[in-house]
Amino acid sequence: MKGSTLYASIQKRGLHLGLLPQMAAAANGSAPITLDHDLDVLPRTGRRLTVAQFADAVDDLAARLAAAGVRPDERIVIHKSANADIWMLGAAASRIGAVPVMLSPALDAATIAALMARLQQPTLLTDTAKLDAGLAKEDLDHLTRRVLIVAGERAGTQSLADLAHAPRVAPVVRPIDEAAVITHTSGTTGLPKLVVHTPRTQGIRLVPQWRLLALMRKKDTVAIHIPFVHSRMVAAMSLALLKQLPILLLNDSDPDSVAEHFLAHRPGFVEALPNSLMDWEDLAGDPRRPFASVKVFSSTFDAIHPRTMSRLLNASRRPGALFFQIYGQSEVGPAVGRAYFRTSAHKANGRCVGWAMPYGAARVRVVSRNGRPPSAKNPGFIEVAWPGLAKTYFAEQDRYDVNRNGAWWRTGDVGYRTKLGCLHMLDREVDMIEGVRSSLEVEDVVLGRLPELSELVVVPGPGDEPTPVICTTDDTPLDPARWRAAVTDFPQLADPVHIPQAQLPRTATLKVQRIALSHQLQQRLTDTA
Repeated sequence: MKGSTLYASIQKRGLHLGLLPQMAAAANGSAPITLDHDLDVLPRTGRRLTVAQFADAVDDLAARLAAAGVRPDERIVIHKSANADIWMLGAAASRIGAVPVMLSPALDAATIAALMARLQQPTLLTDTAKLDAGLAKEDLDHLTRRVLIVAGERAGTQSLADLAHAPRVAPVVRPIDEAAVITHTSGTTGLPKLVVHTPRTQGIRLVPQWRLLALMRKKDTVAIHIPFVHSRMVAAMSLALLKQLPILLLNDSDPDSVAEHFLAHRPGFVEALPNSLMDWEDLAGDPRRPFASVKVFSSTFDAIHPRTMSRLLNASRRPGALFFQIYGQSEVGPAVGRAYFRTSAHKANGRCVGWAMPYGAARVRVVSRNGRPPSAKNPGFIEVAWPGLAKTYFAEQDRYDVNRNGAWWRTGDVGYRTKLGCLHMLDREVDMIEGVRSSLEVEDVVLGRLPELSELVVVPGPGDEPTPVICTTDDTPLDPARWRAAVTDFPQLADPVHIPQAQLPRTATLKVQRIALSHQLQQRLTDTA
Protein backbone atom coordinates (compact mmCIF):
# COMPACT_ATOMS: atom_id res chain seq x y z
CA MET A 1 0.00 0.00 0.00
CA LYS A 2 1.42 3.38 -0.98
CA GLY A 3 1.72 6.24 1.46
CA SER A 4 -0.71 8.28 -0.64
CA THR A 5 -3.31 5.52 -0.29
CA LEU A 6 -2.85 5.44 3.49
CA TYR A 7 -3.15 9.22 3.59
CA ALA A 8 -6.37 9.14 1.57
CA SER A 9 -7.79 6.53 3.96
CA ILE A 10 -6.98 8.73 6.97
CA GLN A 11 -8.62 11.76 5.37
CA LYS A 12 -11.79 9.69 4.94
CA ARG A 13 -11.85 7.81 8.25
CA GLY A 14 -9.75 10.03 10.52
CA LEU A 15 -6.38 9.49 12.14
CA HIS A 16 -6.50 6.65 14.65
CA LEU A 17 -3.19 6.60 16.46
CA GLY A 18 -3.53 2.97 17.50
CA LEU A 19 -3.95 1.75 13.94
CA LEU A 20 -1.25 3.87 12.32
CA PRO A 21 1.86 1.76 13.12
CA GLN A 22 0.23 -1.40 11.76
CA MET A 23 -0.92 0.45 8.63
CA ALA A 24 2.59 1.81 8.08
CA ALA A 25 4.11 -1.64 8.60
CA ALA A 26 1.78 -3.08 5.98
CA ALA A 27 2.98 -0.43 3.52
CA ASN A 28 6.73 -0.75 4.25
CA GLY A 29 7.68 -2.73 7.33
CA SER A 30 11.40 -2.45 6.64
CA ALA A 31 11.65 1.34 7.01
CA PRO A 32 14.03 2.10 9.91
CA ILE A 33 13.33 3.97 13.15
CA THR A 34 16.40 4.98 15.17
CA LEU A 35 16.43 6.29 18.74
CA ASP A 36 19.15 8.12 20.64
CA HIS A 37 18.04 6.38 23.85
CA ASP A 38 16.68 3.10 25.21
CA LEU A 39 12.96 2.53 25.76
CA ASP A 40 11.99 2.48 29.43
CA VAL A 41 9.07 0.14 28.86
CA LEU A 42 10.91 -2.23 26.45
CA PRO A 43 14.60 -1.91 27.40
CA ARG A 44 15.69 -4.96 25.39
CA THR A 45 14.27 -3.63 22.15
CA GLY A 46 17.39 -1.59 21.43
CA ARG A 47 17.74 1.66 19.55
CA ARG A 48 17.22 0.44 16.00
CA LEU A 49 13.83 -0.86 14.95
CA THR A 50 12.02 -1.43 11.71
CA VAL A 51 8.51 -0.07 11.34
CA ALA A 52 7.28 -3.67 11.54
CA GLN A 53 9.05 -4.13 14.89
CA PHE A 54 7.73 -0.76 16.06
CA ALA A 55 4.16 -1.79 15.16
CA ASP A 56 4.57 -5.12 16.93
CA ALA A 57 5.86 -3.35 20.05
CA VAL A 58 2.76 -1.10 20.07
CA ASP A 59 0.53 -4.17 19.70
CA ASP A 60 2.41 -5.86 22.57
CA LEU A 61 1.96 -2.81 24.81
CA ALA A 62 -1.74 -2.64 23.90
CA ALA A 63 -2.10 -6.26 25.06
CA ARG A 64 -0.39 -5.44 28.35
CA LEU A 65 -2.66 -2.46 28.97
CA ALA A 66 -5.71 -4.62 28.28
CA ALA A 67 -4.38 -7.30 30.64
CA ALA A 68 -3.97 -4.57 33.30
CA GLY A 69 -7.68 -3.80 33.01
CA VAL A 70 -7.71 -0.74 30.75
CA ARG A 71 -10.90 -0.72 28.67
CA PRO A 72 -12.39 1.23 25.73
CA ASP A 73 -13.56 4.79 26.48
CA GLU A 74 -11.36 4.93 29.58
CA ARG A 75 -9.03 7.88 30.01
CA ILE A 76 -5.42 6.91 30.70
CA VAL A 77 -2.95 9.57 31.82
CA ILE A 78 0.55 8.96 30.46
CA HIS A 79 3.02 10.87 32.59
CA LYS A 80 6.52 9.48 32.78
CA SER A 81 10.13 10.39 32.15
CA ALA A 82 10.81 11.78 28.67
CA ASN A 83 11.20 8.91 26.23
CA ALA A 84 9.91 7.83 22.82
CA ASP A 85 7.89 5.12 24.54
CA ILE A 86 5.45 7.86 25.58
CA TRP A 87 4.24 8.03 21.97
CA MET A 88 4.19 4.24 21.72
CA LEU A 89 2.16 3.91 24.93
CA GLY A 90 -0.26 6.54 23.65
CA ALA A 91 -0.69 4.54 20.44
CA ALA A 92 -1.11 1.34 22.47
CA ALA A 93 -3.85 2.91 24.61
CA SER A 94 -5.56 4.18 21.46
CA ARG A 95 -5.34 0.71 19.93
CA ILE A 96 -7.62 -0.75 22.62
CA GLY A 97 -10.09 2.13 22.39
CA ALA A 98 -8.91 4.06 25.45
CA VAL A 99 -8.22 7.81 25.33
CA PRO A 100 -4.58 8.63 26.08
CA VAL A 101 -4.04 11.85 28.03
CA MET A 102 -0.49 12.95 27.30
CA LEU A 103 0.91 14.98 30.20
CA SER A 104 4.39 16.43 29.99
CA PRO A 105 7.24 15.05 32.12
CA ALA A 106 8.03 18.69 32.95
CA LEU A 107 4.80 19.15 34.93
CA ASP A 108 5.14 18.89 38.69
CA ALA A 109 3.24 16.41 40.85
CA ALA A 110 0.74 18.99 42.15
CA THR A 111 -0.21 20.00 38.61
CA ILE A 112 -0.59 16.36 37.55
CA ALA A 113 -2.83 15.74 40.58
CA ALA A 114 -5.00 18.75 39.70
CA LEU A 115 -5.38 17.60 36.10
CA MET A 116 -6.22 14.05 37.16
CA ALA A 117 -8.93 15.44 39.45
CA ARG A 118 -10.37 17.17 36.40
CA LEU A 119 -10.24 13.88 34.46
CA GLN A 120 -12.39 12.07 37.04
CA GLN A 121 -10.37 9.05 38.11
CA PRO A 122 -8.37 8.09 35.05
CA THR A 123 -5.86 5.27 34.97
CA LEU A 124 -2.38 6.64 35.63
CA LEU A 125 0.55 5.20 33.66
CA THR A 126 3.84 6.45 35.06
CA ASP A 127 7.26 5.24 36.24
CA THR A 128 9.15 4.85 39.49
CA ALA A 129 11.12 8.05 38.89
CA LYS A 130 7.94 10.17 38.80
CA LEU A 131 6.43 8.37 41.79
CA ASP A 132 9.58 8.87 43.83
CA ALA A 133 9.89 12.52 42.77
CA GLY A 134 6.63 13.42 44.49
CA LEU A 135 3.73 11.85 42.65
CA ALA A 136 3.41 9.10 45.27
CA LYS A 137 2.72 11.78 47.90
CA GLU A 138 -0.51 12.74 46.12
CA ASP A 139 -3.76 10.94 46.98
CA LEU A 140 -3.57 8.51 44.08
CA ASP A 141 -6.12 6.14 45.61
CA HIS A 142 -8.71 8.89 45.36
CA LEU A 143 -7.49 10.49 42.12
CA THR A 144 -7.06 7.38 39.96
CA ARG A 145 -8.80 4.17 39.02
CA ARG A 146 -5.50 2.29 38.99
CA VAL A 147 -1.78 3.07 38.80
CA LEU A 148 0.41 1.34 36.25
CA ILE A 149 4.19 1.67 35.96
CA VAL A 150 6.30 0.80 32.95
CA ALA A 151 8.80 -1.29 34.93
CA GLY A 152 10.04 -1.96 38.44
CA GLU A 153 8.01 -2.35 41.61
CA ARG A 154 6.09 0.01 43.85
CA ALA A 155 3.36 -0.71 46.35
CA GLY A 156 -0.14 -0.26 44.98
CA THR A 157 0.91 -0.39 41.32
CA GLN A 158 0.87 -2.89 38.47
CA SER A 159 4.03 -3.15 36.35
CA LEU A 160 3.70 -3.56 32.59
CA ALA A 161 6.96 -5.51 32.70
CA ASP A 162 5.10 -8.26 34.60
CA LEU A 163 2.50 -8.49 31.83
CA ALA A 164 4.85 -9.54 29.04
CA HIS A 165 3.36 -12.17 26.72
CA ALA A 166 -0.18 -11.01 27.48
CA PRO A 167 -2.55 -12.26 24.76
CA ARG A 168 -2.92 -9.87 21.86
CA VAL A 169 -6.29 -8.17 21.50
CA ALA A 170 -8.28 -6.90 18.53
CA PRO A 171 -8.03 -3.16 17.89
CA VAL A 172 -10.95 -0.90 18.78
CA VAL A 173 -11.79 2.02 16.49
CA ARG A 174 -13.16 5.10 18.20
CA PRO A 175 -15.91 7.21 16.59
CA ILE A 176 -14.49 9.81 14.23
CA ASP A 177 -15.81 12.80 16.19
CA GLU A 178 -15.22 11.55 19.72
CA ALA A 179 -12.13 12.13 21.87
CA ALA A 180 -9.12 10.23 20.57
CA VAL A 181 -6.15 11.94 22.24
CA ILE A 182 -5.99 14.62 24.92
CA THR A 183 -2.96 16.91 25.20
CA HIS A 184 -2.48 20.09 27.20
CA THR A 185 -1.69 23.75 26.71
CA SER A 186 1.59 25.26 27.87
CA GLY A 187 0.16 26.61 31.10
CA THR A 188 1.96 29.95 30.79
CA THR A 189 -0.93 31.70 32.57
CA GLY A 190 -1.91 29.04 35.12
CA LEU A 191 -3.04 25.42 35.23
CA PRO A 192 -2.81 23.88 31.73
CA LYS A 193 -6.02 23.26 29.82
CA LEU A 194 -6.74 19.77 28.49
CA VAL A 195 -7.20 19.92 24.71
CA VAL A 196 -9.43 17.25 23.17
CA HIS A 197 -8.53 15.98 19.69
CA THR A 198 -10.67 13.63 17.61
CA PRO A 199 -9.73 11.27 14.75
CA ARG A 200 -11.25 13.76 12.31
CA THR A 201 -9.39 16.83 13.64
CA GLN A 202 -6.09 14.94 13.80
CA GLY A 203 -6.45 13.70 10.23
CA ILE A 204 -7.37 17.13 8.86
CA ARG A 205 -4.26 18.67 10.42
CA LEU A 206 -2.04 16.48 8.25
CA VAL A 207 -3.27 18.10 5.03
CA PRO A 208 -0.96 21.15 4.71
CA GLN A 209 2.06 19.32 6.11
CA TRP A 210 1.65 16.42 3.68
CA ARG A 211 2.38 18.93 0.93
CA LEU A 212 5.50 20.13 2.73
CA LEU A 213 6.96 16.62 2.89
CA ALA A 214 6.27 16.31 -0.83
CA LEU A 215 9.26 18.64 -1.29
CA MET A 216 11.50 15.69 -0.37
CA ARG A 217 12.10 13.75 -3.55
CA LYS A 218 14.39 11.22 -1.88
CA LYS A 219 13.73 8.89 1.05
CA ASP A 220 15.76 11.11 3.35
CA THR A 221 15.81 10.55 7.09
CA VAL A 222 13.40 12.69 9.11
CA ALA A 223 14.95 13.83 12.41
CA ILE A 224 12.39 14.77 15.07
CA HIS A 225 13.12 16.53 18.34
CA ILE A 226 9.87 17.69 19.90
CA PRO A 227 8.11 16.66 23.13
CA PHE A 228 6.73 13.14 22.85
CA VAL A 229 3.50 14.20 24.59
CA HIS A 230 2.67 17.10 22.28
CA SER A 231 -0.11 17.13 19.68
CA ARG A 232 2.53 18.17 17.18
CA MET A 233 4.29 14.85 17.80
CA VAL A 234 1.16 13.01 16.71
CA ALA A 235 1.34 14.79 13.36
CA ALA A 236 5.12 14.56 12.94
CA MET A 237 5.27 10.80 13.54
CA SER A 238 2.14 10.17 11.50
CA LEU A 239 3.48 12.03 8.48
CA ALA A 240 6.88 10.32 8.59
CA LEU A 241 5.26 6.88 8.89
CA LEU A 242 2.79 7.59 6.09
CA LYS A 243 5.58 8.81 3.82
CA GLN A 244 7.56 5.64 4.68
CA LEU A 245 10.64 7.67 5.55
CA PRO A 246 13.51 6.65 7.86
CA ILE A 247 12.96 8.27 11.26
CA LEU A 248 15.47 9.51 13.84
CA LEU A 249 13.87 10.28 17.22
CA LEU A 250 15.97 12.51 19.45
CA ASN A 251 15.43 12.85 23.17
CA ASP A 252 18.73 14.52 24.02
CA SER A 253 19.06 18.13 22.82
CA ASP A 254 22.74 18.45 23.74
CA PRO A 255 24.48 19.90 20.65
CA ASP A 256 27.38 17.42 20.76
CA SER A 257 24.99 14.47 20.87
CA VAL A 258 22.83 15.93 18.10
CA ALA A 259 25.88 16.46 15.90
CA GLU A 260 26.97 12.84 16.30
CA HIS A 261 23.54 11.53 15.30
CA PHE A 262 23.21 13.91 12.36
CA LEU A 263 26.63 12.87 11.08
CA ALA A 264 25.70 9.21 11.39
CA HIS A 265 22.23 9.45 9.79
CA ARG A 266 22.46 12.55 7.56
CA PRO A 267 18.84 13.71 7.86
CA GLY A 268 17.22 15.58 5.00
CA PHE A 269 14.36 16.93 7.11
CA VAL A 270 14.69 18.29 10.65
CA GLU A 271 11.80 19.26 12.91
CA ALA A 272 12.72 20.68 16.29
CA LEU A 273 11.69 23.17 18.94
CA PRO A 274 12.72 26.79 18.24
CA ASN A 275 14.78 26.95 21.42
CA SER A 276 16.56 23.71 20.56
CA LEU A 277 17.43 25.12 17.16
CA MET A 278 18.82 28.21 18.89
CA ASP A 279 20.95 25.96 21.08
CA TRP A 280 22.24 24.20 17.95
CA GLU A 281 23.28 27.40 16.17
CA ASP A 282 26.95 26.98 17.06
CA LEU A 283 26.94 23.64 15.21
CA ALA A 284 26.65 25.69 12.03
CA GLY A 285 30.38 26.41 12.41
CA ASP A 286 31.34 22.81 13.18
CA PRO A 287 33.93 21.74 10.55
CA ARG A 288 32.23 18.32 10.31
CA ARG A 289 29.12 20.11 8.97
CA PRO A 290 26.40 18.11 10.73
CA PHE A 291 23.67 20.10 8.93
CA ALA A 292 25.14 19.61 5.45
CA SER A 293 22.51 17.04 4.44
CA VAL A 294 19.43 18.99 5.54
CA LYS A 295 17.05 20.05 2.79
CA VAL A 296 14.22 21.28 5.04
CA PHE A 297 14.26 22.69 8.57
CA SER A 298 10.82 23.00 10.16
CA SER A 299 9.59 24.49 13.40
CA THR A 300 6.42 25.53 15.16
CA PHE A 301 5.42 26.18 18.81
CA ASP A 302 7.04 29.61 19.22
CA ALA A 303 8.79 32.49 17.50
CA ILE A 304 11.88 31.54 15.51
CA HIS A 305 14.42 34.31 15.03
CA PRO A 306 15.85 35.18 11.59
CA ARG A 307 19.40 34.81 12.96
CA THR A 308 18.74 31.17 13.83
CA MET A 309 17.20 30.37 10.46
CA SER A 310 20.03 32.04 8.58
CA ARG A 311 22.78 30.23 10.46
CA LEU A 312 21.19 26.84 9.99
CA LEU A 313 20.44 27.34 6.31
CA ASN A 314 23.98 28.47 5.60
CA ALA A 315 25.23 25.29 7.25
CA SER A 316 23.36 23.13 4.72
CA ARG A 317 25.00 22.07 1.46
CA ARG A 318 21.73 21.05 -0.18
CA PRO A 319 20.64 23.17 -3.17
CA GLY A 320 17.42 25.01 -2.44
CA ALA A 321 17.54 24.32 1.30
CA LEU A 322 14.69 26.04 3.12
CA PHE A 323 13.38 26.73 6.58
CA PHE A 324 9.63 26.30 6.87
CA GLN A 325 8.02 28.06 9.81
CA ILE A 326 4.51 27.04 10.86
CA TYR A 327 2.37 29.30 13.01
CA GLY A 328 -0.29 27.56 15.08
CA GLN A 329 -1.14 26.21 18.51
CA SER A 330 -2.48 23.02 20.08
CA GLU A 331 -6.08 24.17 19.70
CA VAL A 332 -5.85 24.96 15.99
CA GLY A 333 -2.95 22.97 14.54
CA PRO A 334 -1.03 24.54 11.63
CA ALA A 335 -2.62 27.86 10.67
CA VAL A 336 -0.20 29.64 8.35
CA GLY A 337 3.31 28.97 7.10
CA ARG A 338 6.23 30.55 5.33
CA ALA A 339 9.41 29.33 3.67
CA TYR A 340 12.74 31.10 4.22
CA PHE A 341 15.84 30.60 2.06
CA ARG A 342 19.54 31.02 2.77
CA THR A 343 19.84 34.10 0.58
CA SER A 344 17.15 36.02 2.42
CA ALA A 345 16.56 34.54 5.90
CA HIS A 346 19.03 36.89 7.57
CA LYS A 347 17.10 39.97 6.46
CA ALA A 348 13.60 38.52 6.85
CA ASN A 349 10.97 40.15 9.02
CA GLY A 350 10.61 37.57 11.75
CA ARG A 351 7.13 38.81 12.63
CA CYS A 352 5.82 37.80 9.20
CA VAL A 353 4.81 34.25 10.11
CA GLY A 354 3.30 33.40 6.76
CA TRP A 355 0.31 32.97 4.53
CA ALA A 356 -2.66 30.64 4.69
CA MET A 357 -1.59 27.29 3.28
CA PRO A 358 -3.39 25.84 0.24
CA TYR A 359 -5.36 22.62 -0.20
CA GLY A 360 -8.12 22.97 2.35
CA ALA A 361 -6.03 24.37 5.19
CA ALA A 362 -7.08 26.86 7.84
CA ARG A 363 -8.57 30.29 7.24
CA VAL A 364 -7.12 33.20 9.22
CA ARG A 365 -8.45 36.64 9.98
CA VAL A 366 -7.52 39.58 12.21
CA VAL A 367 -10.36 41.37 14.04
CA SER A 368 -10.30 44.73 15.73
CA ARG A 369 -9.62 45.10 19.45
CA ASN A 370 -10.95 48.66 19.68
CA GLY A 371 -13.29 49.31 16.77
CA ARG A 372 -10.53 50.66 14.53
CA PRO A 373 -9.23 48.60 11.59
CA PRO A 374 -6.29 46.34 12.49
CA SER A 375 -2.94 47.57 11.23
CA ALA A 376 0.74 47.54 12.10
CA LYS A 377 0.14 50.41 14.55
CA ASN A 378 -3.18 49.03 15.80
CA PRO A 379 -2.86 45.23 15.90
CA GLY A 380 -5.96 43.09 16.26
CA PHE A 381 -6.89 39.65 17.50
CA ILE A 382 -5.74 36.72 15.34
CA GLU A 383 -8.48 34.15 14.72
CA VAL A 384 -8.47 30.80 12.90
CA ALA A 385 -11.27 28.72 11.40
CA TRP A 386 -11.28 25.22 9.88
CA PRO A 387 -12.48 21.69 10.74
CA GLY A 388 -9.11 20.94 12.35
CA LEU A 389 -9.92 22.96 15.48
CA ALA A 390 -9.76 20.96 18.70
CA LYS A 391 -13.18 19.79 19.91
CA THR A 392 -13.13 21.24 23.42
CA TYR A 393 -11.21 21.67 26.66
CA PHE A 394 -11.95 18.61 28.75
CA ALA A 395 -14.35 19.49 31.62
CA GLU A 396 -13.95 23.20 30.82
CA GLN A 397 -16.41 23.88 28.03
CA ASP A 398 -16.96 27.41 29.34
CA ARG A 399 -13.27 28.30 28.92
CA TYR A 400 -13.35 26.84 25.41
CA ASP A 401 -16.50 28.79 24.49
CA VAL A 402 -14.88 32.07 25.54
CA ASN A 403 -12.43 31.71 22.65
CA ARG A 404 -14.88 30.22 20.13
CA ASN A 405 -17.09 32.45 17.99
CA GLY A 406 -18.96 30.20 15.60
CA ALA A 407 -16.38 28.75 13.23
CA TRP A 408 -13.62 31.06 14.51
CA TRP A 409 -11.11 30.46 17.29
CA ARG A 410 -9.37 33.38 19.00
CA THR A 411 -5.73 32.39 19.44
CA GLY A 412 -4.78 34.94 22.11
CA ASP A 413 -2.17 36.46 19.78
CA VAL A 414 -2.29 39.94 18.29
CA GLY A 415 -1.08 41.07 14.89
CA TYR A 416 -2.13 42.32 11.48
CA ARG A 417 -2.13 41.30 7.81
CA THR A 418 -0.28 43.08 5.04
CA LYS A 419 -1.84 44.04 1.72
CA LEU A 420 -0.26 40.87 0.29
CA GLY A 421 -1.96 38.76 2.94
CA CYS A 422 1.03 37.92 5.13
CA LEU A 423 0.09 37.45 8.77
CA HIS A 424 2.31 39.36 11.20
CA MET A 425 2.16 38.02 14.75
CA LEU A 426 3.48 40.66 17.14
CA ASP A 427 2.89 39.28 20.65
CA ARG A 428 0.63 37.25 22.89
CA GLU A 429 -2.07 39.63 24.14
CA VAL A 430 -1.09 38.91 27.76
CA ASP A 431 2.55 39.73 26.99
CA MET A 432 2.02 43.14 25.40
CA ILE A 433 4.00 46.00 26.99
CA GLU A 434 2.97 49.64 26.87
CA GLY A 435 5.25 51.57 24.54
CA VAL A 436 6.59 48.50 22.71
CA ARG A 437 5.02 47.61 19.38
CA SER A 438 6.26 44.03 19.61
CA SER A 439 8.58 42.43 22.15
CA LEU A 440 9.26 39.63 19.67
CA GLU A 441 10.29 42.16 17.03
CA VAL A 442 12.78 43.76 19.45
CA GLU A 443 14.20 40.34 20.21
CA ASP A 444 14.50 39.45 16.51
CA VAL A 445 16.44 42.62 15.72
CA VAL A 446 18.78 42.66 18.71
CA LEU A 447 19.59 38.94 18.53
CA GLY A 448 20.55 39.50 14.90
CA ARG A 449 22.95 42.26 15.93
CA LEU A 450 24.56 40.48 18.89
CA PRO A 451 25.69 36.93 18.07
CA GLU A 452 27.07 36.57 21.60
CA LEU A 453 23.50 36.52 22.96
CA SER A 454 22.07 33.03 23.38
CA GLU A 455 18.67 34.34 24.48
CA LEU A 456 16.86 37.65 24.85
CA VAL A 457 13.39 38.14 26.35
CA VAL A 458 11.72 41.52 26.86
CA VAL A 459 9.29 41.58 29.81
CA PRO A 460 7.77 44.22 32.12
CA GLY A 461 10.02 45.33 34.97
CA PRO A 462 8.97 46.56 38.45
CA GLY A 463 7.47 49.75 37.00
CA ASP A 464 6.11 47.96 33.90
CA GLU A 465 9.04 49.38 31.91
CA PRO A 466 10.19 47.07 29.06
CA THR A 467 13.18 45.24 30.49
CA PRO A 468 15.47 43.03 28.41
CA VAL A 469 16.56 39.81 30.12
CA ILE A 470 19.68 38.55 28.37
CA CYS A 471 21.69 35.33 28.37
CA THR A 472 25.09 34.88 26.76
CA THR A 473 27.17 31.96 25.59
CA ASP A 474 28.99 30.52 28.62
CA ASP A 475 27.54 33.42 30.69
CA THR A 476 30.27 35.72 29.35
CA PRO A 477 29.67 39.37 30.37
CA LEU A 478 28.22 41.49 27.58
CA ASP A 479 30.11 44.58 26.43
CA PRO A 480 27.88 47.54 27.46
CA ALA A 481 28.96 49.54 24.42
CA ARG A 482 27.91 46.78 22.06
CA TRP A 483 24.55 46.56 23.80
CA ARG A 484 23.95 50.31 23.52
CA ALA A 485 24.80 50.24 19.83
CA ALA A 486 22.46 47.30 19.23
CA VAL A 487 19.41 48.92 20.88
CA THR A 488 19.63 52.44 19.49
CA ASP A 489 16.30 51.83 17.68
CA PHE A 490 14.61 51.01 20.99
CA PRO A 491 15.23 53.87 23.43
CA GLN A 492 12.26 52.80 25.56
CA LEU A 493 14.15 49.74 26.84
CA ALA A 494 15.45 49.67 30.40
CA ASP A 495 18.98 48.47 31.12
CA PRO A 496 19.42 44.75 30.46
CA VAL A 497 19.41 42.16 33.23
CA HIS A 498 21.90 39.36 32.65
CA ILE A 499 21.00 35.91 34.06
CA PRO A 500 22.18 32.34 33.37
CA GLN A 501 20.08 30.70 30.70
CA ALA A 502 19.26 27.79 33.02
CA GLN A 503 17.31 30.22 35.25
CA LEU A 504 14.76 31.06 32.55
CA PRO A 505 11.36 29.56 33.49
CA ARG A 506 10.16 27.44 30.59
CA THR A 507 7.13 25.48 29.47
CA ALA A 508 7.22 21.85 28.37
CA THR A 509 8.01 23.02 24.82
CA LEU A 510 10.84 25.23 26.11
CA LYS A 511 8.96 28.48 25.59
CA VAL A 512 10.04 31.11 28.08
CA GLN A 513 7.24 31.72 30.57
CA ARG A 514 7.21 35.47 30.21
CA ILE A 515 4.78 36.22 33.01
CA ALA A 516 6.74 34.06 35.44
CA LEU A 517 10.00 35.64 34.26
CA SER A 518 8.53 39.12 34.77
CA HIS A 519 7.53 38.23 38.34
CA GLN A 520 10.96 36.71 38.95
CA LEU A 521 12.64 39.82 37.58
CA GLN A 522 10.51 42.20 39.60
CA GLN A 523 11.29 40.27 42.78
CA ARG A 524 14.99 40.26 41.97
CA LEU A 525 15.15 43.98 41.23
CA THR A 526 13.05 44.82 44.31
CA ASP A 527 15.35 42.76 46.55
CA THR A 528 18.44 44.57 45.23
CA ALA A 529 16.90 48.05 45.34
